[in-house]
Amino acid sequence: MNHDNHERQLLAEADRRALAYFDDIAGRPVFPTPTAIAGLQAFDQAIPEQGMAGAEVLRRLDEIGSPATVASNGPRYFGFVIGATLPAAAAAERLVLAWDQCASSFDNSPAADTLERIAGRWVCEALGLPAESAVGFGTSATACTLACLSAARRTLLARRGWDFDGDGLVGAPEVRVVVSASCHITVKKALRILGFGMNRLIVAPTDAHGRIDPEQLPPLDDLTILCLQAGEVNTGEFDPFAELTPSAKAAGAWVHVDGAFGLWARASSSAHLAAGVEQADSWTSDGHKWLNTPYDGAMAICRDADALATAMNSDAAYATASKDAQKNLTLEFSRRARGVAIWAALASLGRDGLREMIDRHIRQAGHLAASLRAQGYQVLNRAVLNQVLVRADSDEQTVAIRQAAQASGRVWFGPTLWQGRPAFRLSVSSWRTEDADIEALIELLSELKRSTPA
Repeated sequence: MNHDNHERQLLAEADRRALAYFDDIAGRPVFPTPTAIAGLQAFDQAIPEQGMAGAEVLRRLDEIGSPATVASNGPRYFGFVIGATLPAAAAAERLVLAWDQCASSFDNSPAADTLERIAGRWVCEALGLPAESAVGFGTSATACTLACLSAARRTLLARRGWDFDGDGLVGAPEVRVVVSASCHITVKKALRILGFGMNRLIVAPTDAHGRIDPEQLPPLDDLTILCLQAGEVNTGEFDPFAELTPSAKAAGAWVHVDGAFGLWARASSSAHLAAGVEQADSWTSDGHKWLNTPYDGAMAICRDADALATAMNSDAAYATASKDAQKNLTLEFSRRARGVAIWAALASLGRDGLREMIDRHIRQAGHLAASLRAQGYQVLNRAVLNQVLVRADSDEQTVAIRQAAQASGRVWFGPTLWQGRPAFRLSVSSWRTEDADIEALIELLSELKRSTPA
């Protein structure tokens, strides 16, 4: 058999198995069974002396691996904010794999460069962010936060006359960082990697909803980065951007917004929740959360395009490119064309479809919250977005109900702590989730509350 025929047969078999997986997604246990997890031990072998046939590699992945996957691509996964992949985005990923582009610049891939440039413009239009912003498509919100905060520090130091690229940080004026008391761990991780030091972060107090209290905002100056949140991870609430940002900008501070999922509210009928967010200097968001794209597709968005391009520049004598080439906006030099799936999702949804999807999830979350209250649960947040934060009658009952729901295979959601006590968080973000799936979740939680001792 020639190589071309073998490759085509293998890819066709992969498509067949992938489609069979999709066909069964709604019927799979949302979390794999203990038997399926135990079966993963079959992978634990020494590297083979002789390579396996491609068909055998694929068979093993599917028959051993597929049963042990979490059905986060299905309609009844409510753990974290993870959307299922939209059909157009999934199809685009398959074509991008066939293209096999090094999507670093126009010279390496005119198609990828063009599509990602347009995708960046569309993201800004959908989110109501400044049209002049640079948009880098990185691997994750964590990586994109690294890029944005690097640009922020470099810019603030440059305004003081400090050459960060040449002289580094030794002897430099100290750049301070103010974060929310409910700051997400990925922002803290990015700050730690950048060397800011967790003990030197200035923590802004928050209100009962997890939002920074403007009355207690620490003093800011022109050597301060203020990190705000669009969508607090437990409550889904938004810092009051319209109050915080003008005072920060007046002081000369840089305002960065962690909008991993909440920033997409700007594309919905609830855009007012994030009023004023467009006044910030930089933003990060994920595609795989509320836009329902595959993983490995996040966005670093910077109002000052030159600030991001100079901070992330990776031009070399053998590989120069325009300042807005993706290799000059992200951490990666060699990179996949991850922005193509973003383009495909936005192209397939359009403004109306994107708004409808996000509106539906917000409506479903509100109905879920009201129904659980009626069943005697404590709903700890206002459920203004897609997050429903729940506690039962006691800590023990809360934990037991969550564990029983996970073990049922009918749904999955995870634990959290709120104000020092156990709770669980229900996130509604999959395009596959219909009203019937929300009703099934309500029914299950109602059953478990009645049957689980308090």
